[in-house]
Amino acid sequence: MLVLGIDPGLNRTGYAVLEAAGPRLRLVEGGVLRSSPKDSLAERCLELRRGLLDVLVDYAPDAAGIEQVFSLAKNPKTAVVMAHARGALLVTLAEMEIPVAHYMPNEIKRHVVGAGHAGKEQMQRGVQLLLGHEEPLEPNDVADAAAVAICRADSLRGRAA
Repeated sequence: MLVLGIDPGLNRTGYAVLEAAGPRLRLVEGGVLRSSPKDSLAERCLELRRGLLDVLVDYAPDAAGIEQVFSLAKNPKTAVVMAHARGALLVTLAEMEIPVAHYMPNEIKRHVVGAGHAGKEQMQRGVQLLLGHEEPLEPNDVADAAAVAICRADSLRGRAA
């Protein structure tokens, strides 16, 4: 089973494709979809859609997980911008009929490292250990996307995410 994890953002969207075979998880592909701040919002969403479509065509994942929008009272613009990116990505997943689960950031952190307020380095280390890599995944957008994919794969295998 192939599972796609997505860490959405308008400038940079991390993605990771994991293979779940029995109890093991293996990273098949990971990367970052980018859009240019010089382009219009519509063009940037289209660029993310096109990039994700390429990943979906190349790897044909069975399921996907995506990080939920979170709203910080101090910076609501961040949540709105992330929502635009998520919308473009979700439409693409729906168009390709890929079932999607949504995960809150603290839920992902709790599942991967056991602490809902874990930092970036702690998350990278947790993903590294769970995937059996010698080095942490870089950039952290890919590690974050892999963490989402781990949650999704585990929930599909009957392990609470």
